Amino acid sequence: MKILITNDDGIHAPGLKVMEDIARQISDDITIVAPEFDQSGVAHSLSLNDPLRLREISPSHFAVKGTPTDCVIMAVYKILADKKPDLVLSGVNRGHNVAEDVTYSGTVAGAMEGTILGIPSIAMSQSYMPGGHNDVPWEGATTFGPDLLRKILKAGIPPNTLINVNFPRCPAAEVQGVSVCAQGKRDTLLRIEERTDGRRNPYYWIGFQRLQGTPGAGTDLEALAANRISVTPLRIDLTDQASLDRYAKALA
Repeated sequence: MKILITNDDGIHAPGLKVMEDIARQISDDITIVAPEFDQSGVAHSLSLNDPLRLREISPSHFAVKGTPTDCVIMAVYKILADKKPDLVLSGVNRGHNVAEDVTYSGTVAGAMEGTILGIPSIAMSQSYMPGGHNDVPWEGATTFGPDLLRKILKAGIPPNTLINVNFPRCPAAEVQGVSVCAQGKRDTLLRIEERTDGRRNPYYWIGFQRLQGTPGAGTDLEALAANRISVTPLRIDLTDQASLDRYAKALA
């Protein structure tokens, strides 16, 4: 099995090595194509106004000066043009990607692009405690990732569907199992933080204020809160099927 690995944290991110270790328990035919720099939050964006720079870091390890989507496209159409990969793995991201995170996540977007290109794709992310950016419990992904990957592949991934996996923010010994669940919804408030530079000119940071609510039943949020691994199938087709007839009648 030929596996392509990407991420959004960058070519030197520790989670990328975690994903490579997981993948090597499935196959030795692995190519890594990841962003040159951190691309967190870029979602499913393409670099259309800047050239893509490609650099080989080591054998089968490449850095692209671009987004995760750029990386997958470069891998499929340039680096692996002679034989398309059989599987795309994106991650392991530092921080979970659940609920509305999936619309912003470059990690999920890497798997999304693989799916669009007709390749079975899985995104993996590792949650951590608030303020623990440098203390991520990678052992959760390392311990459970390989077996979970085997089971997902055995079950099969339907066309136009990607799998979003999130490991809870606890030691591996405290993980309570796996939940196949729906995408949740949080009460998230964006905020703009204004600062002033050395010349007294204002500049701004976008930040988040996440309210602590009760996670919806059967959601990825509920799974992580219970120290369970969340597995959520996501479809590329964003059509709201339930509303089609209603709008068809309203606009007839």
